[in-house]
Amino acid sequence: MNKSLALAARPAPIAELSMPVPAEIHPDSLLALPPGEAKQSLLTVHSILEARLPAGPLAIYEAGGGSTSYLPLGVLRRAHVTVVDIDADQIRNNDYAQEAILGDIQTYRFPPQRFDLIICYNVIEHIPDVQAVLSGFCEALKPNGLLLIGAPNPKSLSGIVTKYSPHWFHVWFYRHIRGEKKAGLPGEAPFPTHFHPLVTLDKLEAFVAGRGLQVIYRKKYESPRYPEMRRRKPLLAAAIDAAARLMNAILPGKIDVRHGDYHVILRKLG
Repeated sequence: MNKSLALAARPAPIAELSMPVPAEIHPDSLLALPPGEAKQSLLTVHSILEARLPAGPLAIYEAGGGSTSYLPLGVLRRAHVTVVDIDADQIRNNDYAQEAILGDIQTYRFPPQRFDLIICYNVIEHIPDVQAVLSGFCEALKPNGLLLIGAPNPKSLSGIVTKYSPHWFHVWFYRHIRGEKKAGLPGEAPFPTHFHPLVTLDKLEAFVAGRGLQVIYRKKYESPRYPEMRRRKPLLAAAIDAAARLMNAILPGKIDVRHGDYHVILRKLG
């Protein structure tokens, strides 16, 4: 499957985040992102993981995992990665996990306190029973272990469009706006989207707080789809940007409907 404001950790300075990213120390998932808020936040996520995870070998569970890792290479190289995915094509595409399990993350369970890090990236929006998934994560984390979730923001402009539009429209968008000709084929995004209520960041945080997890980083950011569209379809992007500015002006509170995605890192209290 394809997978926000700092609390206890602050983003790295803008000058640092805007520097060229050396390919040898960062994964393709970061290098493929256009310059912008998404890349800055993922760099911050990487710095937090590298600082917070224990030294030495790591046990990592990736819930849903195809050909792309979102982990910093320094973490990935000292980790035993276990991937669980319901899609056999995604399992075949994975080339970085030491253990790949064909299974449903809603029901598959590991022994308690097994993992230093659990990552669920662009996955929970596709899951009907997010409560079961999060409960399994909380149980499988070691004390002081970290849970990284990357997901779309259901309350954003793109989140609302995704939630209330048919799947064929998602496939059309990926093929004709993003230029991904294989979109919708077996093992290829986009996948059907459910948007369980717990995908909403505030509700997700409240749910896991009751199970002993504490937020150490959260960031809602402009979806990388916006800079992609500005490059590929400038007239369409200009119209969407104008609509977003209008919505931001009339909606209550200081929100930006272009903040279509989020990162959140949670720590299991020891």
